[in-house]
Amino acid sequence: MNINFVLKKEGIEIISKLNSQKVEKIANIVSEKICKAFPEYNLNPNNISSNLENIDMYIAKLPQDSAIAKYFSQNNSIYFSHKMDFEHIDTLVIHECIHALQEIKNSHGKLQKMGLFNVVSNKGQGINEAAVQLMASIATESKIDNVKYYNMDLKTSSPLFYPIETALINEMIYFTGSYSLFHSTLFSNDIFKKTFIIKSNEKIYQKIEENFDLLIHYEDLLSLCFLDLSNCSENSKEINKINKKIDKIKTNILNLTLYTQNMIIENCFNSEFDLIKDPDSLNRFQERLYNFNKLIISTKGYNFYDSFYRHMMNQLEEKRELIKAYGTLNYLSDLQNDLLDLQKESFGFSFFRRLFDKLKLLFEETVRNKNSEDI
Repeated sequence: MNINFVLKKEGIEIISKLNSQKVEKIANIVSEKICKAFPEYNLNPNNISSNLENIDMYIAKLPQDSAIAKYFSQNNSIYFSHKMDFEHIDTLVIHECIHALQEIKNSHGKLQKMGLFNVVSNKGQGINEAAVQLMASIATESKIDNVKYYNMDLKTSSPLFYPIETALINEMIYFTGSYSLFHSTLFSNDIFKKTFIIKSNEKIYQKIEENFDLLIHYEDLLSLCFLDLSNCSENSKEINKINKKIDKIKTNILNLTLYTQNMIIENCFNSEFDLIKDPDSLNRFQERLYNFNKLIISTKGYNFYDSFYRHMMNQLEEKRELIKAYGTLNYLSDLQNDLLDLQKESFGFSFFRRLFDKLKLLFEETVRNKNSEDI
């Protein structure tokens, strides 16, 4: 697609091209902030600066509801709003520069991946945007803020841009740690995906990935609705129609956000629960379950976390009794490792996974029955 057509479609009107001195200044500032914020990745500031200096940068008129910067992979260029203060490099500038650094192209120059976004399959754009914005917020040392969106209360270091997505991805890295997320964001690999799958399962990751993409889609629709509303004449019927559509989209965002949060809570904590084998790991789990409350996205009437917490506390008491009666529960991990190592063509991995789960439940039920008889 012709880049001029794309720019026109996006409502971007070029004013002027930045000279090499200004481009170099932006590249050096962004490089310094990224390297300082993420020293564990041994990033080379000279390489980052050099890569950013090879990008064409422009001053342009951007749509009124647009961000102050926009990166286009089609022509390896960044367009900055004519209202931007170049003395203050904020999260959005760093965000777009990270996008430029993320690109993985094939031998024909066709874009394949950008961080967590698989361009070929068109999956993962939402989760990538969340990860990039979280990195940009850390690079600018943004503080955690309490905000309210669509009747939801949440905590995020990016209250103005992707607040819901950054809040959700913070919940994900509660279980994976941030290293794998930022490694995949910077180097466009699957380390974070594989790590989260270990902490939950593949289907859950795929569903969460889809939900992030859908959240971005809903937010784009919402922006279009507000634009239609601003351009609407004083036709009360048309205004009411747009407002109803806005309310519906907001409800969809709320429901999708809480549904995604519930999946993260249930699947990741259930996975961690299975690894409890002694008093220390039990106490750590209990503490982590309680501390997750600090990350919760809540709304009026939301009680999933509280219900899940009570359920898990009951489960912990049962496991505590198992540990008291039988000591360290190595039998479970040993059996699981033996079964999952078997790769039988006639049954496959899923068969042995199900078999392990059934044997585990059978063992625990036997212990409960024995304890009942002893009373």
